[in-house]
Amino acid sequence: MFTVRDSAIPDVLAPESLPYSFYTFEPDEYWAEPEDSWWMNFSNWVIRQERIHGTTVQNFGAWADRTLSGSTHSLPNNESYLRIGFAAESEYSDPAQFKPELRFRLDVPTTQKKLRLVIESESDELIPLGERERDRQLTEPNRTDTETTGALRFLSQVGDAINLSTDVGGRLRLPPEMFWRTTASKGWQLDDAWALNVQQRVYYYHTRGWGARSWFGADRSLGNGWHFYTSSELEWLHQDRKFEAAQILSTRKRLSHRSVLTPRLGALGESQPSWRTTSYFADLTWRYRLYEDWLFAELIPALEFPREEGFKDQASVVFRIEMYFSGTIDRH
Repeated sequence: MFTVRDSAIPDVLAPESLPYSFYTFEPDEYWAEPEDSWWMNFSNWVIRQERIHGTTVQNFGAWADRTLSGSTHSLPNNESYLRIGFAAESEYSDPAQFKPELRFRLDVPTTQKKLRLVIESESDELIPLGERERDRQLTEPNRTDTETTGALRFLSQVGDAINLSTDVGGRLRLPPEMFWRTTASKGWQLDDAWALNVQQRVYYYHTRGWGARSWFGADRSLGNGWHFYTSSELEWLHQDRKFEAAQILSTRKRLSHRSVLTPRLGALGESQPSWRTTSYFADLTWRYRLYEDWLFAELIPALEFPREEGFKDQASVVFRIEMYFSGTIDRH
């Protein structure tokens, strides 16, 4: 026998009814009036921008969705987004300076259920492997400019388990550069603890030639809120006639409903002039959700030991504020 008690929603969600861990301030500060400060003015301005421009981005994606699909309703899984941030990097004897960052994607269905239009600000194939693995350690001036690309993506399956996508498009510049890429991926649950994911990609760019990437990843829970990840990647660059390789070990722990801690260790290598290690690195990412689910801050201290510097340590610290003007995006 059990008894069901009805509780009013305001009572359930009242500040005094929520656990202390939900808040970042003390109980006696529940009803405190905000103090007027430059931070309050700035944060209010940021929140106002998200409410204005977030709706604009979502409406634009919905409009493109309806126009291309020929439907009067927006289809689900619209992955359009706009990411705007400011990041500062400090190195030895180099003071930090904030630099703006901008990334975007328009990914919407067309008239066919398995055909999508994808326009994005960067293309993975044109970014060196070592830079991709250290992306969050870098600020915009240190990243490779790949130019905006647009493609039609055809989604299919091989059997019941392998997901397959094929893109045909071009870099949006004058003159344009055509490309195609095919990506196959599959995941397995090996046992109660380990999960395995595999991805294979083959691509061709008109001016850069073709290449191929093989990625293997595995993860498992370590208990006490920690999760372990390992990944191996091998990329063939036909234009340079060499392989590039990466091995990454990382763990992840959610410290609270607002913050996540991710330490990583990595090694990068290449096959020319002979198989050798080109760099080691270690970093620690502390990611904090500042407001709702779209405003985040990151603090990333890192150490790199590049071969070109005789494996001498190169230390840096990156601080980043990032805003997501979108309705659906993986924010990890």
